[in-house]
Amino acid sequence: MISARRPIVINAHVIWALMLRESRMAFGTSHWGYLWAVLQPAVTLSFLIIIFVLIGRGAPFGESLGLFFATSLLCQEYFNKLSVSLMRSFSSNKSLFAYPPVQTTDTVIARLLLVSSVHVLVGALFYTSLYLTGYGAIPWRPELVILAFVMIGLFGLGIGMINAVIYSFFSSWQHFEKLFGRPLLFMSGTFYVPSMLPPEAISIIKWNPIIHMVEINRMGFYADYHSEILDPLFIGFAIGGVLVVAMFAERFTRKMRK
Repeated sequence: MISARRPIVINAHVIWALMLRESRMAFGTSHWGYLWAVLQPAVTLSFLIIIFVLIGRGAPFGESLGLFFATSLLCQEYFNKLSVSLMRSFSSNKSLFAYPPVQTTDTVIARLLLVSSVHVLVGALFYTSLYLTGYGAIPWRPELVILAFVMIGLFGLGIGMINAVIYSFFSSWQHFEKLFGRPLLFMSGTFYVPSMLPPEAISIIKWNPIIHMVEINRMGFYADYHSEILDPLFIGFAIGGVLVVAMFAERFTRKMRK
């Protein structure tokens, strides 16, 4: 029993050490680095609210612009951060792979846990601040909010690993990846309720897996929010598909990347 648990304990220590290393690389040794993780989405959210107020528009759904924007924007921020952070997980830790206990997947898991824990904190601060200032609400179905977060994490893990494999052979991929990430602000329901769009627009945006996860997140916050485009089967295939492709790509290119 002890011998069976020993590799698991060693692996846990390796991942924890990698998380500490990644946190210092990402945020530095001061608290200002962690503060930036909160300020970045806060600035974007504030900018969107100011624009909507200036043009005289209210929230597309509900009474709070801040809550409506946050339910989409924080999902996108989480996914984008995973996609970008995991992309460099192989290349930036290449020297560590000379040590037998450190595996390539350990660096991915360490970054996944670090980014996820930071965004749990960011989300908690955002939604709590909105609630305390009267611009938010306690989730009607918190299990849906948690489900949306887990789904985005799994989808971001798959996309991030695929990016990491491509980046290992083609460093310019980081520039192409940005081209795919930027349209998410407009394709993930930040400014509108997807179900209220014309059928022609819905037929396009429904192929974006993130918007389905945003819909689940909003259903968790709004008791009367109903989605006409939500397709659980599509989400399952999207998450499962990218994870399978990511694992096979990482496995078959492992020797080529050494």
